[in-house]
Amino acid sequence: EKSVASQLKGDEDVEDSGPPLKDDPKYSKYFKMLKMGLPMGAVKNALQRDGLDPSMMDLDPEKSITSQLNKEEDIIDNG
Repeated sequence: EKSVASQLKGDEDVEDSGPPLKDDPKYSKYFKMLKMGLPMGAVKNALQRDGLDPSMMDLDPEKSITSQLNKEEDIIDNG
């Protein structure tokens, strides 16, 4: 078992490769839609219409997709 300190430290050390989600070419236009005042529901509908996963809008826009998806997989595996 891991200590609390090592678990907290591990969260900060997650490799953050790639651009922040809000700057990712695939998703930047949807964050621009939010910035222009569109409701989150409308943006999620646009994502779904374009064949993308609308739950991406629930992730932290300041972190890369890969670092956040890796963290979620670790939670599911350890859950």
